[in-house]
Amino acid sequence: MSYEALLRRIKEDVEAIVPEDIEITGVEFEGPVVVIQTRNMDEFVYDTNLVRKLAQGLKRRVAIRPHSSLVKDVNEASAIIKEIIPIEARITDVAFNHDSNEVTIEALSPGLAIGKHGSNLNEIKKRTGWAPLVVRTPPIESKSVKDIRQYLKDPEITERRKNFLKKVGRRIFRDIPDGENWVRNTSLGGYREVGRSCHMLTTRNSKILIDIGVNVGSQDHPSPYLQMSEVQPFESIDAIVVTHAHLDHSGLVPLMYKYGYDGPIYCTAPTRDMMALLQLDYIKVAAAEGKRPPYESKHVQDEILHTIPIKYNETTDIAPDIRLTLHNAGHILGSASPHFHIGDGLYNIAYSGDIKFERTWLFNSATNKFPRLETLVMESTYGGRKDFQPTRKEAAAQLKSVLKRTLGNGGKVLIPVFAVGRSQEVMIVLEKQMKNGQIPKAPIYLDGMIWEATAIHTAYPEFLNNQLRTQIFQRNENPFLSDFFNKVDSREMRENILHDSEPCVVLATSGMLNGGPVMEYLKYWGSDPKNTLVFVGYQAEGTLGRKIQKGMQELIVSEKGRPMAISLKAVAETVDGFSGHSDRKQLINYISTMDPKPDRIIIHHGDELKEMDIASSLHRKYGMTTMMPMNLETYRLR
Repeated sequence: MSYEALLRRIKEDVEAIVPEDIEITGVEFEGPVVVIQTRNMDEFVYDTNLVRKLAQGLKRRVAIRPHSSLVKDVNEASAIIKEIIPIEARITDVAFNHDSNEVTIEALSPGLAIGKHGSNLNEIKKRTGWAPLVVRTPPIESKSVKDIRQYLKDPEITERRKNFLKKVGRRIFRDIPDGENWVRNTSLGGYREVGRSCHMLTTRNSKILIDIGVNVGSQDHPSPYLQMSEVQPFESIDAIVVTHAHLDHSGLVPLMYKYGYDGPIYCTAPTRDMMALLQLDYIKVAAAEGKRPPYESKHVQDEILHTIPIKYNETTDIAPDIRLTLHNAGHILGSASPHFHIGDGLYNIAYSGDIKFERTWLFNSATNKFPRLETLVMESTYGGRKDFQPTRKEAAAQLKSVLKRTLGNGGKVLIPVFAVGRSQEVMIVLEKQMKNGQIPKAPIYLDGMIWEATAIHTAYPEFLNNQLRTQIFQRNENPFLSDFFNKVDSREMRENILHDSEPCVVLATSGMLNGGPVMEYLKYWGSDPKNTLVFVGYQAEGTLGRKIQKGMQELIVSEKGRPMAISLKAVAETVDGFSGHSDRKQLINYISTMDPKPDRIIIHHGDELKEMDIASSLHRKYGMTTMMPMNLETYRLR
């Protein structure tokens, strides 16, 4: 069926579902969403089930918008909105989009702004004609979130995005010829290795890229095999799906726009914001090291413009024969395991992304329940026979012991961390232990990109675990807003901390001691035996962090471009159990409790021996087919 014929049928279905007295003035696709314009917004306000009926009847996502003749003047509408929404909601911004007749309302308490069962939004629709969208104002101001929201409000960008969405809608719902159907997975990066993750899901009619990562530690093979004929030309790709923001999964997404890709990216909203932050930092670090970055900031902006955020468990069309659902992966903020439903029940495949199959201080456990599943592509970072980690409870107890001893003796605790994920986990534990008097009270300083990454977490508390959401929403206790935490926002402040004799805790990047502000603290505090250096994250082979873990005490670091010797006398401790990856036991449990169990598991994102260990164990235990392809291999799945 052609796009035009499909649109005519959709219009007929809409007219059949809505009552005759409701005037429909337009129906069109914007990306995967059916946008319905009407002169009778009141009817949709009064009949709250009508939108649900339309979505179920059309089997697509639906948005209702008022006809332009109904919308009031911006000043009048703004006054009405502020009259309807209670002052306790604390509105911080109201932005009107004339192209879509939508108004975006930022509020510190979005629940109060929305009202019970959406009552305030319905009242706004009825009295102003504008379709309201409420978003959360981050309690800690995030430059990334603010810049992205401002960028998307720009009238020129709004017009470009509207045209882009119409183009995507036309591509998704294009006519496809009859013929033999098949499904293939191509390994483009991250197979029998960790880093540069990239997969291509191909059917007879569609091509989807899942993740486009970079291996920042590799000089020889940092990028996926995007030059292969299966991938080229980039214009032939229907969509990119990003599982999460870490650079080994998202680092080269902007490169696609540099070389001709003009299609959509699907991910969660926090993944969009977080990956933009990390990519811009990647550009900055490359330039500082005298390297040529693979793309520019304008390509990150292109990425933002082309991103279509979707929520967990929200199913959406992304190609003529493929529907996508993102499920919680439990790894970092917004991380997802994408599930693809191909054809009319033809085939189902899921990609785990990086998963944590355990409830953590930040996130609920990764989802392993799917409607249907024939093949799973699963990570195996800690899939080796000896890869067992302490529980979160054991890790917290060990960290408490280290902090109690060091702070009690008047020393300083330096914790090298990655900005996203582990930093926030450690912050939750420190805040709880300090508040409950389990460790001595002392200032906790956050240096590097940690504060900005934490600010993004505060913008999306709905992605945190159930207990943390209850604590934030119902008890109004947000641990990230604790007075214990202090942002290091200047070189002068860092100098003051370095020379302060009082005990304190510093979380600083980078997590493997391969640069960043953490090195300044190591230079000043590393020679004092009262102090403690605490590793809470993975230390890759060859990094300074790994060398210290192996016992190295005579260190050579850089000081203003010159080598500087440090005799490390501070105690070096490793506290395992904070990892965002599942260990071997959790990976086995992830499969053993999966419903339904897949017929086939493709192993990736692990060293070769670890992939082999987990693949053979799963095959013996469950009798399912397990595969561990090399990069550049393609398997036909159906």
